[in-house]
This record gives sequence, C-alpha cells and structure tokens, in this order.
Amino acid sequence: MEYHKTKDILHVMQFLGHKNITNTLKYTQLVNFQSDDYVCKVAKTLTEATQLIEAGLGYITEMENIKLFRKRK
Repeated sequence: MEYHKTKDILHVMQFLGHKNITNTLKYTQLVNFQSDDYVCKVAKTLTEATQLIEAGLGYITEMENIKLFRKRK
C-alpha cells in the first residue's frame, strides 16, 4: 500500500526495513496501478497552495499561473 501511495521503491524499502531491494520488489509486484483514482485541486494563491499541501495533496505542475495538486482517493 505504501508503494501504491508513493511509487517510491527506496522509501518503501526503508519503510519495511529491508536490507535488499529484491525483497521489496517481491511485494511491490502485487500492486495494481490500473485503478488509480485521484482528487485534483487548483491553487491560485500561496495561501490556497499551503492549505492543499497541509491537506495531503502533492504539487504536480503549474499552468497559466495556476498550480495543480493531486492526491490518491
């Protein structure tokens, strides 16, 4: 589940306490990414961006001076 949330294999390896990444890879092969659903939000100001980050959304990109954030459902 941690790999599904973060998609960061090194973080998961540390999180699980594995010394060898091959052990971590055994578990992450079971993750199904086909059903990725996200909550997407837009921030136009620094205050809005701060609130979204505090709510657990991650920054994705900026387009036309609007910052885009998302979080897995």
